[in-house]
Amino acid sequence: MASSLEARNIRKEYPGTVALDDISLRFDGGRVYALLGKNGAGKSTLVKILAGTVQPTSGEILINGKPITLRSATDAFAQGIATVYQELSLIPELSIAENILLGRLPHKTGALRMIIDWPAARAQAKAVLDEMGVHLDVRRKVAELGVAQQQVVEIAKAMSFKPAVLMLDEPTSALARHETEMLFRIIRRLAKSGVAVIHITHRLQELAQIADVVTVLRDGKFIGSAEFNPATPESIVHMMFGAVVQKQRPADLKAGTEPLLEVQGLSRGDKFRDIDFTLHRGEILGIAGMLGSGRTELLRAIFGADPIDAGRILLDGKAVRPAQAGSPKRMMELGLGFIPENRKEQALVLGQSIRTNLCLASMNRVGWCGLITSAREQRTTLPLIERLAIKVADAGLPIDSLSGGNQQKIVVAKWLNTKPRVILFDEPTRGIDVQAKQHIFQIMWDLSREGIGSIFVSSELEELVEVCHRILIMKSGAIAGEVSPDQITVDELVVRCMETSTVDPRSAA
Repeated sequence: MASSLEARNIRKEYPGTVALDDISLRFDGGRVYALLGKNGAGKSTLVKILAGTVQPTSGEILINGKPITLRSATDAFAQGIATVYQELSLIPELSIAENILLGRLPHKTGALRMIIDWPAARAQAKAVLDEMGVHLDVRRKVAELGVAQQQVVEIAKAMSFKPAVLMLDEPTSALARHETEMLFRIIRRLAKSGVAVIHITHRLQELAQIADVVTVLRDGKFIGSAEFNPATPESIVHMMFGAVVQKQRPADLKAGTEPLLEVQGLSRGDKFRDIDFTLHRGEILGIAGMLGSGRTELLRAIFGADPIDAGRILLDGKAVRPAQAGSPKRMMELGLGFIPENRKEQALVLGQSIRTNLCLASMNRVGWCGLITSAREQRTTLPLIERLAIKVADAGLPIDSLSGGNQQKIVVAKWLNTKPRVILFDEPTRGIDVQAKQHIFQIMWDLSREGIGSIFVSSELEELVEVCHRILIMKSGAIAGEVSPDQITVDELVVRCMETSTVDPRSAA
């Protein structure tokens, strides 16, 4: 097993830009390195080069001081470098064992060599999980697992190659706090076994739990590495961004009293039931809850993306007709916008340009007599790019050429173009840096001043306390309470979300 991975003078150029500029750094076995940097800093490019999927313009990679060549992910695996990306690559309908050993399932010997040796496969997969300290039935389908367990299976798949280096790209972005703690126990166990763990994250509050060393990139340059213990949160943020002003909800930002969106008795199967609440004009209403509490399903139903079994929705005091409530197109026409939690699969068309993606929700405004021209797109999108400070060299470039934070700004901007009355934000800050988050929060506050209502779902509960006027607590598909951000701490909110209710949640305050 290799004891160190080193990058020397790595440079990566793309047409018109330098993604990495003379990067030199080293990762030693037995330690957890937090790789930090704002969106566009070069983290993803560096990881792809170390994973063998992108070739550097110049520079070299060394294992134990010896130069190696990485032309593909297969080469990286052969050299002991494994990568777990933010978008999981599991096959839901296959078992845990099949996913862990995908493409490498053992076969029987002799005349039966074409037949898979299932007992051996299950034993091998179980051995990998046992080594990680994880207890899962390897015969279960991945589709039956929660997000945290799927993340563990993805890591087990990488660990089955016996790597010396494990790179994790935002492994906790979709996890609740208790699930993150479970994953961190596994990561620490792997590090103690001698693996060098490179942990890419935007969640700076996690560093105290997991990082031995913080390594920072900024604008394609290596800024420095520091032992975590002496480093302060302020010094880390300064390394990442220079001077960043942390914004708080303006004290004079008051929600109106006039009802804007009303939800009455909304129910859908076993997803949620008897949901009642009112969103007031200009209000930012947070919804807190653990994963699986029904938050996303509720927002999708309000937007018309999923059907409802009972209840009704009112806008400005007028009931939305059932035919409209079941149609995203009709709800858009009524003034609703929806920012889903998975931007790459549900909010963007990755093969299309930045300009086209900005216009996706407002084609009727951009087009003329059914015709859409680049000139009309340009006139529509330039003000949005300027308003949201989106870092774009050319709006005609593909959307996937942007960093995650700028992609998320595009998702938000396309809805601003529809002149909405209400925007539903489902995990809008997932996988983006501190600076980009501040931009998203500022957008919500600006919308509030314009009288536009927002419903904000986030697994990072401190965001809800910082941004919202009011927070609903959701558990097991029901509203279990309501709190004021000014009268509750983040820790208290976590407890309220996790505790088992002893009363009917429909009667809770």
